[in-house]
Amino acid sequence: MIPSLSRLFQIGLALSTYLLWWLLVRLHLLRSSETSAQRMCRTLERLGTTFVKLGQGLSLHRDLLPDEYILALQRLQDRVAPFPEKAARLEVELALGKSVPELFAEFEAHPMAAASIAQVHRARLHDGRKVVVKIRRPHIKEQIDRDMHLLHTVLRGLLAPFPGLRRYEPLSLIDEIWANLRKETDFRREARNALRFAEAFQGSTTVHVPAVIDRLYTESVLVQELSGGRRVDDPAVRENGPRLAQALVEAYLQQVFAMGWFHGDPHPGNLFIMDSGHICFHDFGIMGALDPSMRCNLSAFLLAFVNQDSEWMLDAAMDLGLLAGTLDRAEFRQGMQEVIQDYAGLPLKDWSLAEAFIRVARLGRGRNIRIPHSLLVLMRMLYLLENAVRNLDPDFNLLQSLLGQAENVLSFTADTKAKTGLNRLRFEVVAGAQELPAELGSWIHRIRAKGLELRVQHHGMEELEQHLDRGSNRLALAMVTLGLYIASSLLMQHSIGPRFGEMPVLAVAGYALALWFTWRIARGISRSGKL
Repeated sequence: MIPSLSRLFQIGLALSTYLLWWLLVRLHLLRSSETSAQRMCRTLERLGTTFVKLGQGLSLHRDLLPDEYILALQRLQDRVAPFPEKAARLEVELALGKSVPELFAEFEAHPMAAASIAQVHRARLHDGRKVVVKIRRPHIKEQIDRDMHLLHTVLRGLLAPFPGLRRYEPLSLIDEIWANLRKETDFRREARNALRFAEAFQGSTTVHVPAVIDRLYTESVLVQELSGGRRVDDPAVRENGPRLAQALVEAYLQQVFAMGWFHGDPHPGNLFIMDSGHICFHDFGIMGALDPSMRCNLSAFLLAFVNQDSEWMLDAAMDLGLLAGTLDRAEFRQGMQEVIQDYAGLPLKDWSLAEAFIRVARLGRGRNIRIPHSLLVLMRMLYLLENAVRNLDPDFNLLQSLLGQAENVLSFTADTKAKTGLNRLRFEVVAGAQELPAELGSWIHRIRAKGLELRVQHHGMEELEQHLDRGSNRLALAMVTLGLYIASSLLMQHSIGPRFGEMPVLAVAGYALALWFTWRIARGISRSGKL
């Protein structure tokens, strides 16, 4: 209990001190050589691992924070010393259930890399394969949960004297980052992501994914094939820059538009160019997901942006989730037009979809709009991807590649929706046909069980009763007719039942009966002179 109180005091003091410093500087009562962003990062680093990861999570929120904060938070380093070899070995043995000598022929004592969540050791399996062993820091999961609980407590206390913070919904923001940190500390999830990614690019001539070693991954330990190469920002790879830029963009087109699932952190430390010329992807802790509807809306936003249509762009932004709620369309349309005008005089290859996303998202800043996490990951990915591509080939036209795929996605989505709708219609018709006899039998049983018939007579309302009877009869007949058309279409499509020449007999009979009912309904309406 005492350590928690001490830590609570430490967190509260650090955040209160930063806010007081910020207020004094803002009121020109204090002069400082540090910017607000630099001071915030230094405060987070002093608070340790959890808050460094918190800052890195906040760096996704370009919709909320100015660029200087984003850049400062992205530079946050996990300045932590590696934990001892003895602790690393113990974690491996507890996680995998065998001793290190049983698991590995060699296990390097000193880690090749150490970060706040885990450290990585080189090793060699008994079959000769070289691997890396990623080991989660002991007790880091418990430390993160404890610090986040305490941060909740401190923020609740700060919201009273600083009510302006409420518009940023800090508690729900912390919950979002906390949930993603929990995912990041579960290496089983990262292993599944890597396996899925490897399966998607199996046989690729341009993309390589380090293999996850079967049965050697748990929540706290992950063993993968050792692979490397030169970083994507290494000047030595630029002689093949155009080919590599094309390969990288094609890999992301497949992920975003075909798979709907993508590597969300393509910074230079996670992309290596192998001697074989393959692009090797590392670190599958941050992944983004886009369902078919989001992919369609993304395509619409891209097409609206390129076609410089501010009205369409606004609708697409709302459908995508970049903007939400009740908006002053004239105000936001003007904001869209300003974004478009800034690009109008530039060649298409210099347009930035990532920057356009960020600017549109910031139009809603301070209006209680929370952008879905998947879109935040998408914006980060686009920003890093554009930087990587332009580093490889400054003349590469990324937007043109995205544009061609966007048009394909809109066409594919329309076909998919039609097919999905037909599949559902087929299912509902079959299910209804199976359930109808039972429902009808149950209804007849209830009537028999009551053993009586209720008759209610209203004098002077006979004409109304006749109109109601006639209307209900027409409605029932129309429903039956619709069902016949649907059932006959399904029978015709799948050629079910006996055939006369090339025509399914049951389908033809169904159509004929449906047409007869249609004629009767039309005749009845014509005679009454009313719909």
